[in-house]
Amino acid sequence: MSDYNSMEFMICVAAGFMENGCSAVVGTGAPCAAAMLAQKTTAPDMLMLFEAGGIAPLLPTMPVSVGDSRTTWKALMASSMTETMSLTARGMIDYAFLGGAQIDKYGNLNSTMIGLDYKKPKVRLPGSGGANDLASNCWRTMVITPHEKRRFVEKVDFITSPGYLSGGNSRNEAGLPEGSGPYKIVTNLAIMGFDNPERRMEIESLSPGVTIDEVEENTGFELLVKPDVKKTPPPDGKMLKILREEVDPHGYIIGR
Repeated sequence: MSDYNSMEFMICVAAGFMENGCSAVVGTGAPCAAAMLAQKTTAPDMLMLFEAGGIAPLLPTMPVSVGDSRTTWKALMASSMTETMSLTARGMIDYAFLGGAQIDKYGNLNSTMIGLDYKKPKVRLPGSGGANDLASNCWRTMVITPHEKRRFVEKVDFITSPGYLSGGNSRNEAGLPEGSGPYKIVTNLAIMGFDNPERRMEIESLSPGVTIDEVEENTGFELLVKPDVKKTPPPDGKMLKILREEVDPHGYIIGR
């Protein structure tokens, strides 16, 4: 049970950040797996929400979309996207779990396009969905993503979901809620945060066997480094067992 892959590692690490009693809007895939795992281990009273309107479900199995009927299983409410987004706009949601094709040093996310010509991009991506609303209004944004130089870029080609924009106080100056913004970036190589005056991405903890040089080699911009960088502990056997047998027994996510 001690062996694990990078996806299992990232899901377990992200789940560990969820405090009991917190609220989180999650999407499908790794964010949903992390939320389910947290609810079954360290945060049994976590309030989970889905973009399509499922509020506080007790997921029986892994949903395949945010509108899957399982996202309302034993839920407090089977509402609508309007209700979920309204809750974020009222400042009632602690966490948003997001992803994207690109992320920059200020935590801005791109899930819209690759290229510089909006009308004729190199790659057209799915777009925002509700991600912009969630990144704008939820208090803390969490990102789970593989650590690759093509994803971690100096400047995103398009800001789909705002991070700290151009750094410093620019997020607040743009009218977004003071105190909100990117919280943790969880990758297979490191955990990074933004707890500095520049609001730049900063290495806080290294994955087992990973060096700072390795993280920097896989990043397309200069990372800040905390003076007391920690080592992220590997997931324990109990968490892995629950993840594999109860959260994702068919390996839809952890088998990637």
